[in-house]
Amino acid sequence: MGKRALIIIDIQNDYFPGGKFTLENSEQAGAKAAQVLEFFRKTGQPVIHIQHISVREGSFFFLPKTAGVKIHDCVEPLETETVILKNFPNSFRETSLQGELQKLDVDELVICGMMSNMCVDATTRAAADMGYKCTVVHDACCGAALEFDGVKAGSAEVHAGFMASLGMFYAQMISAEDLLG
Repeated sequence: MGKRALIIIDIQNDYFPGGKFTLENSEQAGAKAAQVLEFFRKTGQPVIHIQHISVREGSFFFLPKTAGVKIHDCVEPLETETVILKNFPNSFRETSLQGELQKLDVDELVICGMMSNMCVDATTRAAADMGYKCTVVHDACCGAALEFDGVKAGSAEVHAGFMASLGMFYAQMISAEDLLG
């Protein structure tokens, strides 16, 4: 087994009740991510927090200098933990993530966060394409309800679809309980 790091993607206030883009199951997924984070801290494994800052015209959440852009208290970074700011769904795009992972000599990533159907998906696919062994903690992630061409999919269905798709090639899927056990 290689050296691994935990990547926590976009667990930020705007996705929680009262935020600008509340996700169903954000509190449950956040609680699972907090358990995984505590495990990585206790075992001395590297943790990297990813924080999305919206700069795209028309964005209505994760806006700079708002309470919604802040990392949620359930996974609040320690001063010693790396926080990488990003402006795109893929956490590697125009960020220092790859360099940080190289400095840590990491070849395995444990990934959790929000949204399953956007930033978790984009980051996991990019990481796998770059040669990282990826594990997604599926119950420490959640997705958004979506609609396309008159077809509506609830958040649970969207999440399941993206986890199933990632699990076909890009990542191993695991529950927080199994990871911690």
